[in-house]
Amino acid sequence: MSITRRQILQMVGTGLVATQVPMASASGIFSKSTLKPPRLKAGDTVGIINPAGATFHHDDVAIAKETLAALGLKMKAGEHLLDRYGYLAGTDVNRAADVNAMYADPSVNAIITLRGGWGCNRILDLLDYKSIAKHPKILMGYSDITSLLLALNAKTSLVTFHGPVGTSTWNEYSTDFVKRLLFNAEIFSMENPKDVGDNLTQTKDRILTIQGGQATGKLLGGNLSVLTAMVGSEYLPDFKGNLLFLEEVGEDIYRVDRMLTQLKLAGILAEISGFVFGKCRNCDSGEGYGSLTLEEVLDDHIRPLGIPAWFGSMIGHIENKFTIPLGVNAEINADKGSIELLESAVI
Repeated sequence: MSITRRQILQMVGTGLVATQVPMASASGIFSKSTLKPPRLKAGDTVGIINPAGATFHHDDVAIAKETLAALGLKMKAGEHLLDRYGYLAGTDVNRAADVNAMYADPSVNAIITLRGGWGCNRILDLLDYKSIAKHPKILMGYSDITSLLLALNAKTSLVTFHGPVGTSTWNEYSTDFVKRLLFNAEIFSMENPKDVGDNLTQTKDRILTIQGGQATGKLLGGNLSVLTAMVGSEYLPDFKGNLLFLEEVGEDIYRVDRMLTQLKLAGILAEISGFVFGKCRNCDSGEGYGSLTLEEVLDDHIRPLGIPAWFGSMIGHIENKFTIPLGVNAEINADKGSIELLESAVI
């Protein structure tokens, strides 16, 4: 009996082929075998940290705690959760200390960030990646947390999660993906909601196919501006043959153009096997002169690659969002706008 590529990848996901334990090489670089964190279960403790921008509302912590309680989880606050150093949630040393402490703490089962903002790039060289690899745990967040998600994956091969933060809207739609991924270890497909409402056809959450077709690879990506700011560093994973997903908020179109140009000139776009752009909320074309549209910019940069690609996936600074596991094998279908996981994201 022949075994298909998808069956092989699913065997990897269930632990039948590849090991989940990272090994250190003589050079100190960890092996490229995927490191998956343990799944969440009722009664587990989730560490809440704030590695980027400061929160100015103490009620944010109460909201996060109540959200976790509704999921059957307990919360442990980082020592510096409510620190403030200008626009940052405390000094670089203290914010990094909270990340390291949560991974080293045996009573903490997973880690979720309170919010995004800016600042994670500043602490990447202060993290204890060897300790993190020895104590693999779920790390989830989005926006500026993209830095941590990518860096941990690059340095340890740990699967990380681009999903809600503590202050996100944890509605039924978004929470369902968190449960299926982090609690149930499901292997499933993600597609935009098909909600026509009172219209004759769907007008919200439509996808725009840039180039049709299907592609496989590991899911990697996050916020465009944050990822672009990491180019040239040692904290980006290998994009060759993998699937790049991006999202953005509050950027003029010319800035999106500039950042995609940088990814092109850095050689990243030429390496990927498939491309997904989520939502670009509050991304305006500008006033007073002619502007390219976002669709035109994506067409300019992505269509020439000749790879499956689409725009409009439920990823980004939006209420109804997918949770995307970084480092997990998946198959995208640019005609349907689907992201199909080929293995579980947790063990």
